[in-house]
Amino acid sequence: MAHLHIIAGADARMAHPTIRTISISDLFDALARGYADFSAMPSHALFLCLIYPVVAIVAAGVTMDYNILPLAWPLMGGFALLGPLAAIGLYEMSRRREAGLEADPSHAFDVLRSPSLPAIAMLGALLLAIFLTWVGTAQTIYQSLFGYLPPESFPRFFRNVVNTPEGWQLIMIGNAAGFLFAVVAFVLSVISFPMLLDRDVGVLAAITTSVRAVLANPITMGVWGLIVAGLLLLGSLPAFIGLAVVIPVLGHATWHLYRKIVQH
Repeated sequence: MAHLHIIAGADARMAHPTIRTISISDLFDALARGYADFSAMPSHALFLCLIYPVVAIVAAGVTMDYNILPLAWPLMGGFALLGPLAAIGLYEMSRRREAGLEADPSHAFDVLRSPSLPAIAMLGALLLAIFLTWVGTAQTIYQSLFGYLPPESFPRFFRNVVNTPEGWQLIMIGNAAGFLFAVVAFVLSVISFPMLLDRDVGVLAAITTSVRAVLANPITMGVWGLIVAGLLLLGSLPAFIGLAVVIPVLGHATWHLYRKIVQH
């Protein structure tokens, strides 16, 4: 029964909420609401504490072991696949603020008491599997072009990537593969996590609703994906400092995007 609850939720019948059609203006309104939530409930210090250990670990690995060097970019880019899971506490803060409840950053951990926590964990495990598959795919692509020996140095690796036919193949094939993984993760998760926090509907209904939302709004949701990618890129410059603001704003905005798309 526990497994059934995780997959199907509290009700044995799968939820099929009505999906609204939204416009580009709704995306900017969601961003504005997300920024308003961040301004009212600033959590930048928390995300600085999360971002910099990840960056430091990757940087240390690249510096100490050139085996990791070809995976540095896939790892850094791939962490965005886990963004919806990392933002789960932000959805809870926005939910509480919307309901008129106390909503300081400490309430981000209230998600641990959610009846949907097992389903959220299962969906998070799915995203982690996609992330690990992407890293393995990136490694396979590199090895198919450059062999199994690690780069001799960073300058040599850089020259191989930008000055050889194999390097250009790596850039094109790697980015194409990364784009496909990003699309899959986006479609499965953009609405799923906020919905699970809002309703105890199970993993299957949450994923199905997320897919339906994207299919009903392909252009608008495509633009949202580009906005997310663009803001994450801008937030990474310089030295990833901007991510401490970009990630919370996007997290809060995603909650409001969910509320606009899924009819209650």
